[in-house]
Amino acid sequence: MVGTWRMGPWAVPWMMLSFFFLLPSVRAQTKIPLETVKSWADAFGGELYSIVTKYSGSLLLQKKYKDVEPTLKIKEVDGLELVKKFSEQMESMLRRKVEAVERLVEAAEDADLNHEYNSSLEFDYYNSLLINEKDENDNYVELGDEFILEPNEHFSNLLVNTTYSDIQLPTNVYNKDPDILNGVYMSEALNPIFVDNFERDPTLTWQYFGSSTGFFRLYPGIKWLPDENGVVSFDCRNRGWYIQAATSPKDIVIIVDVSGSMKGLRMTIAKHTIATILDTLGENDFVNIIAYNDYVHFVEPCFKGILVQADRDNREHFKQLVDELQAKGVGTVNKALTESFKILREFRDAGQGGLCNQAIMLITDGAVEDYEAVFEKYNWPDRKVRVFTYLIGREVTFAPNVKWIACNNKGYYTQISTLADVQENVMEYLHVLSRPMVINHDHDIIWTEAYMDSALFASQAQSLLLMTTVAMPVFSKKNETRSHGILLGVVGSDVPLRELLKLAPRYKLGVHGYAFLNTNNGYILSHPDLRPLYKEGKKLKPKPNYNSVDLSEVEWEDRDEILRTAMINGETGYLSMDVKVPMDKGKRVLFLTNDYFFTDISGTPFSLGVVLSRGHGEYIMLGNTSVEEGLHDLLQPDLFLANEWIYCITDIDPDHRKLSQLEAVIRFLTGEEPDLECDEELVQELLFDAVVTAPMEAYWTTLALNMSMETEAGVEMAFLGTRAGLMRNVLYVGSEKISNRIFLTQKDKESIFTMDHFPLWYRRAAEHPPGSFIYSIAWQEGPEGGGLPKVVTVSTAVAVAVDGKMGIAAAVGVQIKLELLQHKFWMATQQCSALDGACPLSCQDDILNCFLIDNNGFILISKRPSEIGKFFGAVDGSVMTQLINMGMFRRVTMHDYQAMCKVPYHHHSGARPLLSPIYAFLATVKWLISDFLIFLLEFNVSSFWHSDNLADAKAVFHHSHKHKKHDTLQPCDTEYPVFVYEPAIKETNGLIECGDCQKMFVVQQIASSNLLLLITDATCDCSFFPPVLLDVKEVKYNASVKCERMRSQKLRRRPDTCHAFHPEENAQDCGGTAEVSISPMLLLLPLALLLQ
Repeated sequence: MVGTWRMGPWAVPWMMLSFFFLLPSVRAQTKIPLETVKSWADAFGGELYSIVTKYSGSLLLQKKYKDVEPTLKIKEVDGLELVKKFSEQMESMLRRKVEAVERLVEAAEDADLNHEYNSSLEFDYYNSLLINEKDENDNYVELGDEFILEPNEHFSNLLVNTTYSDIQLPTNVYNKDPDILNGVYMSEALNPIFVDNFERDPTLTWQYFGSSTGFFRLYPGIKWLPDENGVVSFDCRNRGWYIQAATSPKDIVIIVDVSGSMKGLRMTIAKHTIATILDTLGENDFVNIIAYNDYVHFVEPCFKGILVQADRDNREHFKQLVDELQAKGVGTVNKALTESFKILREFRDAGQGGLCNQAIMLITDGAVEDYEAVFEKYNWPDRKVRVFTYLIGREVTFAPNVKWIACNNKGYYTQISTLADVQENVMEYLHVLSRPMVINHDHDIIWTEAYMDSALFASQAQSLLLMTTVAMPVFSKKNETRSHGILLGVVGSDVPLRELLKLAPRYKLGVHGYAFLNTNNGYILSHPDLRPLYKEGKKLKPKPNYNSVDLSEVEWEDRDEILRTAMINGETGYLSMDVKVPMDKGKRVLFLTNDYFFTDISGTPFSLGVVLSRGHGEYIMLGNTSVEEGLHDLLQPDLFLANEWIYCITDIDPDHRKLSQLEAVIRFLTGEEPDLECDEELVQELLFDAVVTAPMEAYWTTLALNMSMETEAGVEMAFLGTRAGLMRNVLYVGSEKISNRIFLTQKDKESIFTMDHFPLWYRRAAEHPPGSFIYSIAWQEGPEGGGLPKVVTVSTAVAVAVDGKMGIAAAVGVQIKLELLQHKFWMATQQCSALDGACPLSCQDDILNCFLIDNNGFILISKRPSEIGKFFGAVDGSVMTQLINMGMFRRVTMHDYQAMCKVPYHHHSGARPLLSPIYAFLATVKWLISDFLIFLLEFNVSSFWHSDNLADAKAVFHHSHKHKKHDTLQPCDTEYPVFVYEPAIKETNGLIECGDCQKMFVVQQIASSNLLLLITDATCDCSFFPPVLLDVKEVKYNASVKCERMRSQKLRRRPDTCHAFHPEENAQDCGGTAEVSISPMLLLLPLALLLQ
């Protein structure tokens, strides 16, 4: 390679390394004069700089901030002090939620104490499914009286009733069952407490009581919507908040019989039972599943001999494996029991697992062996492991044996005859595990992991709000039932995580800073880089593992998990890390040194982290101006604020909720609303910025009035943003002519100030030298995109310096049409410095390819419009490879541990050669009998006539015949490259040997920008060089590595309390044989099994 570039002493080795490319050529290459390219770059750069400085007003804004430097103070932020302060405020806020829940618990227990059960009670209540429903005679239906609903901003504009709660029941619970009626009647006492709580603390959101009988009392009352099949599947008893409050951490081994007698419907019921048990487990629990017939095998061989955390990933993995189980052979349970006891004992002795409750769940259709010796050896007399037994099927021959196992090991026995029985029977084990806590009256406060309760508000936008729940158990205080330890239910209240993060104001964290929360298990509760949703078609859906994303998967530079370990241990401290921050949907990267400050939030299992980037990120600017002057400038029409930031608290007082943040600030400053509570430091910064930036309005307006549409057609908008979240903008064209209409609106979150981040154009400019402009091509995505990019966003940072400390006060920029950039580019690349005016070459010549690329290698201008917006390496692999080899661009490997990858759909066809028409007939008969039989057997005949159950039946039948025929997405790890320009190399050129020709290229930096002019020889074909692509690659782990990752037990902090046993517990309350009702359809069962 022959060429020059301005660089340090390491240039010589590069030239030697590149000598390989200087082989004799058959055909002379096109010569590209270096001086000509430099003159093009200078001309184009000068023209660009002139346009963007003029129309952005950047020099004026820089001068205005320079003028006020003497009055500015730049203060260094004490990160540790900041994180402690935020933590205390969060603790105080969460404590108020706990107090509200405690009042509800006390009211519920007192109401139960004073209520006498009445089996013939008749009582009308507001059923959330039936409220406001009328029959054909225009009369309200039973349980469906008039219930006034009004939209409420505090509850995401849902229609609610803030004076009363109402009752939701799942479809499979009869709404006039005596237990339900008594529970609902008793819990009416909660209504005034709900209202009083909300009046005391208007930041409260949903409050509720989930009953152990299955009803759910919700405040404020809402109209509940069934799913598309007319079914209400939401059951409060299998929600995480209910289960965690009702029981202590538990280690569970599920043993399932897969012998030949379990074929058919029994196997289907057994699998559903396992899935339901798994749904009752959470991240503080540990689990494994053993299947047995002639021999014992772990359903996941990788988990042999251990317990794994029951997080969402592992639970879903187990469900997939259980679904593949097949029944065959003869069942021998002893070996499976022995293996289970050994695992539990080893974990207990090693101090692993939950270190609280331990249990074995035995799922079988019969037990005939002599298993007493196993219990004597491993569990008696202490009975540290409870054994719960589930007898599958209607056969009662083995019921005494199976019940004996449970009753002699402090467990519970149930018989499950139909799929409809599963939910109720599985829940019994939770009531048993809750007994010690109930008898002791230990009201433990629990906080859940982050979750989106999409089931709670079916089809409502609210369902995509990440939240945590604070919950407490409600006990029966009646002395006569004390030893039974009766759990009445669980009281809870939701806390949207955004409300917590409002207590860590964005302006105090700098341009790149942020706050995050994680749980005692190391899982992310809230983090700006947490991506809980993915797109399937046009729908946004929660990822399967959205609430078990580990801190080490988001802060992945913490490779030794020093930060993770300290935060899980609840320590207070500080850590510094060099990090690579992905931006612009992974297309770009920033290199920052971040300081992490962390502490725990007292009274919760959570830890808080605050991140400040080194340099300008650790300074805060304090300016001074009078309220009168600032208020005048705040009233200008081109000004608006970061509406997600909290300048003033407007969501508590109903009269304030209609106010925008700007309106609230103005009313606060004018004294119109003396009750408004505002952040005075932020408001002061806002006033200062309003005054300093006020001259920009007049400057922009003058320009707009005097614009020459011939010379400057294409400059569409100017805008600025300050570190106080203030924004101004002006349109240089009519609003109907704007190319990118979503820019600076809520539809384009990346372009505005949000709770999570500063605008993208501000963040990128902040890491670029002040006075130099960042050019970003706007990708047009979605149905409105129209394909090719149309506009370029240009921005630069405005810096201030006081006593050697530099801060970023603002960023300012313009948005221009790509056409304007192209016009200036092609004009500049026709010029030359020849004295006679004759140009040897021009970018209009066919022998040249001319490109304008940015500092990440993306094409802004090319002769071929289809290449605009593409990565240059995908267009010309030969030149990109050379630029990388020469050090002008470097490859940075990025990781994504929250990715979703396609899993090809495999259609398991049952097709086989049609041996005879009889086979086809039998196959049809088999389907009709077996599927329809299972459908009917899911429901007890005695209760089948309830319309609710008919709806549920319809849903199950419908679901069982749905088949997905497209590729599915599942969580995975990926890595992808980002290419970054090395700005120290101002220019370079070289030759590439391409067979019978040499290809020349010249690269020249465009001054005061992040752009490069790149000229290549178009006549030499180098297409045999592979393209350099930005492909995302899934990280595939071999079997042993994958197994090791799955088995690894990451550091976690156990909950503080444990309630495993109580000496007064009535262990003889251990279940009984369910009533068996004979169905005529059972006569068809042998035929269905025969045809399986």
